Amino acid sequence: MQVFRGFRHPGVAPACALTIGNFDGVHRGHQAMLALLQTEARHRGLPSCVLTFEPHPRDYFAAVTKKPDLAPARIGTLRDKLTELAACGVAQTIVLPFDGRLASQSPEQFIQNVLIDGLGARYVLVGDDFRFGARRAGDYAMLDAAGDAHGFDVARMNSYEVHGLRVSSSAVREALAEGRMADAQHLLGRPYTISGHVVHGRKLGRALGASAPGKDDGFRTLNLRFKHWKPAASGIFAVLVHGLADQPLPGVANLGVRPSLDANDVNAGRVLLETHCLEWPSHLGAEGAYGKIVRVELLHKLHDELRYTSLEALTAGIAKDGRDARAFFASTHAETHRQTTRDRI
Repeated sequence: MQVFRGFRHPGVAPACALTIGNFDGVHRGHQAMLALLQTEARHRGLPSCVLTFEPHPRDYFAAVTKKPDLAPARIGTLRDKLTELAACGVAQTIVLPFDGRLASQSPEQFIQNVLIDGLGARYVLVGDDFRFGARRAGDYAMLDAAGDAHGFDVARMNSYEVHGLRVSSSAVREALAEGRMADAQHLLGRPYTISGHVVHGRKLGRALGASAPGKDDGFRTLNLRFKHWKPAASGIFAVLVHGLADQPLPGVANLGVRPSLDANDVNAGRVLLETHCLEWPSHLGAEGAYGKIVRVELLHKLHDELRYTSLEALTAGIAKDGRDARAFFASTHAETHRQTTRDRI
């Protein structure tokens, strides 16, 4: 998949079959829409294209009005969004910066400047609640009329439901906020995952729980930055780590702002996913994971973030979380074995 920041690039296709949206989480409803887009693109001999925005429009208006509560919790990073869009077969994605200039465009200007002149849209697929242009004044009827006038097809996809439940980014956010990871997985069609480069921290974890003073064999962690201040999920989780070994590695992870650490933390103020592999891969040594891209599946929430009053209490808390994560994986393995046995009978 080709990715472009804006559409003023020579590599952008001169014509396309297009869909527009934020696609936060790329959930099963998004996946159904992208499958339809792919079908229509093939039928017309056009590349499929996704137009998405960064920051999220509601992030922009929250900043402008200084009302942070208006910003939605973010399900995924831009990296993970693009990864999932590519997995759905999208040919190109345009990441359009959402700023004051774009926010002030009238619906008619958006159609002319972006859809027609910028992207050469020949087919436009939108959701049933799609609005666009300044003050969200544009709707499906306006877009459909513009298609008739300018020679591009317009289609609308109704809500996608699973067992009577409308699949939406809001529903995924709610499940993640409440720690219902199985429900989030059902809505997403895959485990909830965060990926990124492993970055340096204070290297405090390796000293905590070390076998002896001066040893660095304690709770080594893989630190991934979540590049948004308001993640949809937070807390302590049993996880699987992909990208460090031939098989996924079980671990326990903290997603949040680490309230027990002080301002000297090199990542202070940033949302971080800190993952401790229950069995550290020996081939990595103490430094071998830095810079690697890993993918962490958050499978089960253990509890919310806690503030510990001392390093000793923090050490004990991490050790307990590790035991609880091991218990989760043991129970999951036992249930899988029971299911396999039942299937054989």
